[in-house]
Amino acid sequence: MSDNEGRASEPAADAETFLAATDTIAALRPDLSLLEAGILAGLHLGLAADSRSFARIFGVEHALVLRAVEGLTGATLLTVTARDGRTQRTRYAASAAGSAMLTALAA
Repeated sequence: MSDNEGRASEPAADAETFLAATDTIAALRPDLSLLEAGILAGLHLGLAADSRSFARIFGVEHALVLRAVEGLTGATLLTVTARDGRTQRTRYAASAAGSAMLTALAA
């Protein structure tokens, strides 16, 4: 799995970039759990924009990801854009407040 070149569906960010973004978000918002910061980092880096994908990519239980997404929605950092009633796959996007915070990562 180390050869990701040439696969359009594979994310461009590496583990180091993801961890650095997660740490930066956690420093900006110490009220967030590391999982919540990771979800925001994954969204920012284009790694995952739904709960099932995040759970699969990072090997986290889907129920934990769903709980974290709900926490981020409650903190007004994410907006749920779609939810599958059968699988509970939840698609999300950064809210205005979340986008403002994530632009600090690019600076």
